[in-house]
Amino acid sequence: MYCIKCGIELADGQKVCPICETRVYHPDFQNSGRPSYPEKDYPSEAINKRGILFVISVLCLLPLLLPMIFEIAVANRVSWSGYVTGGTLLGYFVFIFPFWFKRSHPIIFVPCFFGATAIFVWFVSFDTDGNWFFSFALPIIFTLGLIVSAITTLTVKLRRARLYVIGGGIIAIGAWTMLIEFLLHVTFGVTHTVYWSLFSLLTAFILGMMLIVIAIVKPWKESLRKFFFLD
Repeated sequence: MYCIKCGIELADGQKVCPICETRVYHPDFQNSGRPSYPEKDYPSEAINKRGILFVISVLCLLPLLLPMIFEIAVANRVSWSGYVTGGTLLGYFVFIFPFWFKRSHPIIFVPCFFGATAIFVWFVSFDTDGNWFFSFALPIIFTLGLIVSAITTLTVKLRRARLYVIGGGIIAIGAWTMLIEFLLHVTFGVTHTVYWSLFSLLTAFILGMMLIVIAIVKPWKESLRKFFFLD
């Protein structure tokens, strides 16, 4: 046997190392409650999560504000800098904002993302002198935001009904494509003989109903859960 601390070879039957006085572990020895390894406290390196997020948020202010300030100072208008600001804002809400919360709060950050998307698209419409934001883009973003927020929130809250929620969400997205086609016709006068949204609705309906049927039939549901390692 060898000492687990200093490595010196020990004689059979020794219970304590003669050099470092570390207790020798042996399966035949009776446990006296003392640890068989040297006690030493290793301080854990705590990471200040909110501090890091604060620094990242401050750094995001640079591409968020500086391009706009520069363009206003030079050209007395906002054009290309708005795209930089909008892209930075969208990226922040996707990759940074959710980490401010200890738990998942989709009811908060999903609507915030779609709100930032709506602001960015409104600026694109304004910068290009388009009149399509309120009649086309806003209804599409708003309805999709409602659908995705409902799917995400219900999926988190109703774990046992996830397949029902996802199946119904797929069907709702299929119906949402019909809204896109309708608004294209109303806003831009797009006319055609083939109604493509009907095909997307039919496909989404079949996929959604398949998930709902799987959720109803317990053996199929269990097989799907094991195949995708779902909890």
